[in-house]
Amino acid sequence: MDYVHSDREGQMPLPTAVKILVAGGFGVGKTTMVGAVSESKPLQTEEVLTERGIGIDNTSGVEAKSTTTVAMDFGRITVSDDLVLYLFGTPGQDRFWFVWDELSFGALGAVVLADTRRLADCFPSIDYFERRGLPFVVAVNCFDNARRYGLEEVRRALDLDPDVPVMLCDARKRQSSKEVLIGLLEHVMKGRGLTRTPQPVGH
Repeated sequence: MDYVHSDREGQMPLPTAVKILVAGGFGVGKTTMVGAVSESKPLQTEEVLTERGIGIDNTSGVEAKSTTTVAMDFGRITVSDDLVLYLFGTPGQDRFWFVWDELSFGALGAVVLADTRRLADCFPSIDYFERRGLPFVVAVNCFDNARRYGLEEVRRALDLDPDVPVMLCDARKRQSSKEVLIGLLEHVMKGRGLTRTPQPVGH
């Protein structure tokens, strides 16, 4: 990973701004994760689900969900003194996928959130990032009423390459979500032959 430093003697290094995508199926917790981890009030573009979405938006398994992201979620987190992540949560439904190309431009990597109750919903995200060659990790969001599976079971079910990290998380919790982002950064650095691990700041 590249770091930007000041060329003026005695000045603090300037932080590197890195773009990260948070993707996955409808209702998987993307908005929740961005909101939980962002150190500033996140920008959200949620709209209320209406009757017009019946037959278009698949709400099976998340029947209680009443809103949906129609453009993106946006948040910001300082990971270390010289590294700031800008998080872009993607819309989950097929009809909003035209936004993905714009959101993914310039991204360093992505988090694919998975719900074991609707595991197949994250296949489109995985396929998209594999086609673009964008590094990603899979984070299984541990919903309270969802059956628990081992990480290797999830890996096999999603037919992931051996080098793609799979981890558990609770998207509602800041620390858990932050650990996923650190895991993504480590995965990206490993793929680039770098070994430096960002030293988290105290938040």
